Amino acid sequence: MDLMVEASPRRIFANAHTYHINSISVNSDHETYLSADDLRINLWHLEITDRSFNIVDIKPANMEELTEVITAAEFHPHQCNVFVYSSSKGTVRLCDMRSSALCDRHSKFFEEPEDPSSRSFFSEIISSISDVKFSHSGRYMMTRDYLSVKVWDLNMESRPVETHQVHEYLRSKLCSLYENDCIFDKFECCWSGSDSAIMTGSYNNFFRMFDRNARRDVTLEASRENSKPRASLKPRKVCTGGKRKKDEISVDSLDFNKKILHTAWHPAENIIAVAATNNLYIFQDKVN
Repeated sequence: MDLMVEASPRRIFANAHTYHINSISVNSDHETYLSADDLRINLWHLEITDRSFNIVDIKPANMEELTEVITAAEFHPHQCNVFVYSSSKGTVRLCDMRSSALCDRHSKFFEEPEDPSSRSFFSEIISSISDVKFSHSGRYMMTRDYLSVKVWDLNMESRPVETHQVHEYLRSKLCSLYENDCIFDKFECCWSGSDSAIMTGSYNNFFRMFDRNARRDVTLEASRENSKPRASLKPRKVCTGGKRKKDEISVDSLDFNKKILHTAWHPAENIIAVAATNNLYIFQDKVN
């Protein structure tokens, strides 16, 4: 018989969220975890399913005054009292649970000042942070907005230490991406096991990898047509205008229905997992 894999729930933690849950993060104490929705973050004990502590609540008394929502949240990998959460306004707040039980006051506030010259109708939408991830070392964190990935040093709140453009060629296409709702897509990002590289997804089943030490980046494609087992992935290039070279892809021919929102990197080895719509691809570093 074929092997059937079935997931059966061991515990169900219910009745703590009014809105869709966008993040779950297990604490380094291995006893508690947090869950976040648009307006609240709750802290749970792994053994207690019927109650949780509310640690962040940004819901205004009058919902018409709502100006931002929580988009992602994560615990620090080593300090069990520290967590961060990002917002739709492009900011990240770091909170310390030792200072108070309700963490409505943040300890640190990370925000990059906006360049007034590049302001447009879409500025607020594309600055919304779709994912935030601590590095394994716990010294840095990475945030993903619509067009870029930023790396922040936890000791410097004023600006990121690195900014990597994911698909800058889409800046001129924001109008049509707004009309087809793609501008609201939530791309995730992840760190390599050694924190030396970062990865995030894009459209046309492309995903981007940035080598932080060598300052190099590459665009790769996860598709059934060109991924025979053991075959090497060829770097892809997108042509933004002018004459297109033979191996380049024109911006206008990118498929926006094929998107890679979810990626993961093995904690110890150079093996990555990429989810492209209903296909899961696993790639590994070339073994000589």
